[in-house]
Amino acid sequence: MGYINQVLPSLLEGLKMTLGVFVLTLVGSLPLGVIVAILQKSPLKILRWIIDTYITIMRGTPLLLQIVFVYYGLSLANLITLPRFEAAVFTFILNYAAYFAEIFRGGMQAVPAGQYAGAKVLGFSRLQTMWYITLPQVVKTVMPSVGNEVINLIKDTSLVYVIGLGDLMRAGNIAVSRDVTLIPYLLVGAMYLGLTIILTVAMRYIEKRLNYYR
Repeated sequence: MGYINQVLPSLLEGLKMTLGVFVLTLVGSLPLGVIVAILQKSPLKILRWIIDTYITIMRGTPLLLQIVFVYYGLSLANLITLPRFEAAVFTFILNYAAYFAEIFRGGMQAVPAGQYAGAKVLGFSRLQTMWYITLPQVVKTVMPSVGNEVINLIKDTSLVYVIGLGDLMRAGNIAVSRDVTLIPYLLVGAMYLGLTIILTVAMRYIEKRLNYYR
């Protein structure tokens, strides 16, 4: 118990970094994913090509490499030098927005075409159709898939170690190397498991509340 009390402060500091990356990524990637999904339906062919290319790159390359490229690559190319935390959050937002966009696109395709025709007959604009008819149904439909991505995100935040950010996993690694014991890893695993359980309960609660749309 004494050893746990000794390493717990550093692990909690790492947990703050993990939660910071997690929350900011969600706040940025969810709305960006909706926007990207809507742009995929644009009548402009060049815009659809740009969006498809972006999604293909984000989904087709490892997130670890993307973090390295944004932090080290852009700086070496003299394009922009981002601080470590901002580089990590920026990369996570771009990566997860691509996945969320595909989830939202699938949800939009599940909306019956007759509803779009009905909205047009009623004089709804494209924006009004999206806001009042499509999105409420899409949110309900995609919530289980979004929940899976949210749970993946909390675990993926451990990848920020590659650019030296002191997240929960890095704090555990330091303690294990310094003290030659696996107890810090057990604590780190318990913290990730606790976060996953909390997120699972929260997502199921949201899904239950959205049954209103049935």
